[in-house]
Amino acid sequence: MAKNVKALASAALSAHKGVLRLSPTWVPRSFLQPGRRLKLHPDDYYALGTHRGGIDERWFASTTEAANEGRAPDEGLSYVVAGNEKFLLRDAVAELGAEMVGSYIWKKYKKWPVYSKFFDNMGPIPHHMHQNTKQAKLVGQEGKPESYYFPPQLNNVGNNFPYTFMGLEPGTKKEDVIRCLDHWNNGDNGILDLSKAYRLKIGTGWLIPPCVLHAPGSLLTYEPQWGSDVFGMYQSMVEGRAVPRSLLTKDFPKEKQDNNKYLVDALDWERNVDPNFKDNNYLEPIVCSGSAKEGFFDRWIVYGRIDGEQLFTAKELTIHPGVKVTIQDGGAYGWITVQGEGRVNGMTLQTPAMIRFGQMTEDEVFVTAPAAAEGVTFENTGTEPLVGLRYFGPEAQKNAPNVGDHKKGKK
Repeated sequence: MAKNVKALASAALSAHKGVLRLSPTWVPRSFLQPGRRLKLHPDDYYALGTHRGGIDERWFASTTEAANEGRAPDEGLSYVVAGNEKFLLRDAVAELGAEMVGSYIWKKYKKWPVYSKFFDNMGPIPHHMHQNTKQAKLVGQEGKPESYYFPPQLNNVGNNFPYTFMGLEPGTKKEDVIRCLDHWNNGDNGILDLSKAYRLKIGTGWLIPPCVLHAPGSLLTYEPQWGSDVFGMYQSMVEGRAVPRSLLTKDFPKEKQDNNKYLVDALDWERNVDPNFKDNNYLEPIVCSGSAKEGFFDRWIVYGRIDGEQLFTAKELTIHPGVKVTIQDGGAYGWITVQGEGRVNGMTLQTPAMIRFGQMTEDEVFVTAPAAAEGVTFENTGTEPLVGLRYFGPEAQKNAPNVGDHKKGKK
């Protein structure tokens, strides 16, 4: 492991004008079944052992640790690879500060406070929420708003249940949900009877505030989010498998874990029973720049504010074969290539067809805030479109759209 991170990171940034190569970061979940679309070799989905569960997530530009029982100390953390050296992205940010994440984020957070992932499951996830800032602070953690985008390149099959239950039906009473928690050990506690499922549409997404119940379906999902792994699961069984009650209570204060009324009061009731839930949370891509004539399109795929704050955004860049384009952005970002091959500031980009666990790839990079502001040059050197997803930190994109803006201009 590298010792002089500051010198190594500075040299690596100089070599490619603010772009760092990242190695794949794999995360298992013991309570879920992998969807097998992460491009891992078929023999490697249980590379960490069946006791740890199958690998169903790949995290991008992450300085956030995965909150898994029995995890490795660096689980969830991204590594920078520079020649023969390897060091944590988190350490590079700590050493270089604003040179990496920009002055606004460094001054306010003193870290890279967001991350993104692919999560990929055969079936649905239990109906759950993520605590808000105030709630998470009670257990020494941070709250977690998040967002979804369903990339076409990784959704050739929808798997078992490409629908997501979100929120609660208007008119639901808190007593109804308390009754579900009271019946936790009686089998299926029936909480999905109080919710509504939305069919997931490839190439679209959702913005999910904290304290809102959701049971993500089985599309592979790109998920920009706040840098936290807190959650509470309110569904006692999923696909016939029991959900341990500890997954409901783990991120609530110990003295409150047996208080079902407290656990239900923790939900953002107004947002959960919102009769206009889809209008207030659904996202469709919006072109930011480019055209067919120019040979590229840059699209907003995640946007909007939560309680007045822009906490994260994301874009999808598509470049046609033979085209080179320089893209400027308002902040640092993590990039993952999902189709094609090319270069970013001279560094190779290559979309792998299959990855062995522990193998290095050339599909993921981190771009610093100064480099993003100056402009990063992407070039498609292949015969198919070069497509990449990139996500940004808080207040990085002042001109980002608002939720619902995709409807403007539609008839």
